[in-house]
Amino acid sequence: MTSTTRPMRADAARNRAKVLEVAYETFAAEGLAVPIDEIARRAGVGPGTVYRHFPTKEVLFQAVIEDRVRSIVERAHQLLAADPGTALFEFLREMVRTAAADHGIADALAGYGVDLDAAAPGAEAAFLGVMEEMLAAAQRAGTVRPDVGGPEVKALMTVCKSTDRYGDGIAERVAEIIVDGLRSAR
Repeated sequence: MTSTTRPMRADAARNRAKVLEVAYETFAAEGLAVPIDEIARRAGVGPGTVYRHFPTKEVLFQAVIEDRVRSIVERAHQLLAADPGTALFEFLREMVRTAAADHGIADALAGYGVDLDAAAPGAEAAFLGVMEEMLAAAQRAGTVRPDVGGPEVKALMTVCKSTDRYGDGIAERVAEIIVDGLRSAR
């Protein structure tokens, strides 16, 4: 017996997208402690609508992470298509700017207290894959030092995330110092 999945109705798809958007903003600003009923209220839908799409908060968080990582990977591919030699630098700058308002997702990507692979299987591999792709492209273009690997870049992103407690502008300044340190000596 073959099961067929009916396509989601347009209004259901809009509601799901709205819930994901509001959950992302809420988790980023306030963490994971916000109840699902509050997310539903902020999204302008009933709790039943949220529970139909996301039966638990863990499932909702997983969907938020997957959606966010998909967006990050898409953006990285856009940067690579525009200029492979500088894509990694711009990506790092954007991640630092985003991390300031996106604590929950940034913590997950940096590995702070969130098992990303358990929360969203495959998301970390997709994120690391595109980061490695940008690194390799920049190294081929001669803009990034050849002795740098993916683990070092991820560790540097973790450093950028930790700067948020030192005041405005520090994270972006540290990102520029890191970009300068990654540059090839040519």
